[in-house]
Amino acid sequence: MNEREFNLLADAALAKIETAADESGVDCNRSGNVLEIEFDSGAKIIVNRHDINQEIWVAAKSGGFHFSYHDGAWINQRDQGELYARLHELFAEQNEEISF
Repeated sequence: MNEREFNLLADAALAKIETAADESGVDCNRSGNVLEIEFDSGAKIIVNRHDINQEIWVAAKSGGFHFSYHDGAWINQRDQGELYARLHELFAEQNEEISF
């Protein structure tokens, strides 16, 4: 995938996550390629576009995750988990719900 394709796909994913987080009622702020989601507990999830590796990175209290785009989905290289499913789990850890 070339840089332009990656940027379009990653930006669409960040926008989708931002919209879903906003609709869930949690505090969500985007600055360029970085999306910061903050919960009432003070916990945060940071989602960012990592251009060099063509990945979306997610950082949360429970760990860091790197997702690459394969066959129409953002897949974690370690456990083959899908980005939106992982975010659903991370929200559940904070007793919050998110729908994509």
